Amino acid sequence: MKIDFNKNNDGLIPAIIQDAETKNVLMLGYMNEEAYTKTLEIKKVTFYSRSKQRLWTKGEESGNFLQLVDIKNDCDQDTLLVSVEPKGPTCHKGSDTCWNESNEQTFGFLSQLETIIKSRKENQEDEKSYVASLFRKGINKVAQKVGEEAVEVVIEAKDNNEELFLNESADLLFHYLILLQAKGYTLKDIVAVLQSRH
Repeated sequence: MKIDFNKNNDGLIPAIIQDAETKNVLMLGYMNEEAYTKTLEIKKVTFYSRSKQRLWTKGEESGNFLQLVDIKNDCDQDTLLVSVEPKGPTCHKGSDTCWNESNEQTFGFLSQLETIIKSRKENQEDEKSYVASLFRKGINKVAQKVGEEAVEVVIEAKDNNEELFLNESADLLFHYLILLQAKGYTLKDIVAVLQSRH
């Protein structure tokens, strides 16, 4: 991998630190060639500290190391994307990231949808909400809806109408998310099971 450490005339390039599992950005540091080499050697992310004017392995004082998983170079060969497994909080102030955000696994829009479904479960008196009405009818009705939607997906899978197949697939996933909430689980729980099988 060719890295242009001299592009900025100071021998330093930005290193974006990303959790290998959650894909969340944890911090930004700077590496010179020596820090990059040491990172590869010890498998712990090492920076060049501009304030300390020396190499600095993240976690050398706190024990919150960033275990190296992978390093990628960008298209201009002057910025690194460093995938890590964090061993504790990343920020020196004690938070998961240097932006004071939680480093939790999310699933984009599906996580937003889970949040909405959870709120409907907690506020079942909402007469206008279809989801709240399902929760009011109980687990048997919710499970029945998942079964009905699963059958409809199978039926549409045998035909060639992609729009119907995708719509029924969306209905199945939506009702499955409701069933997970009804049972007290989330997508994270299902992902954990799949990871344990991998």
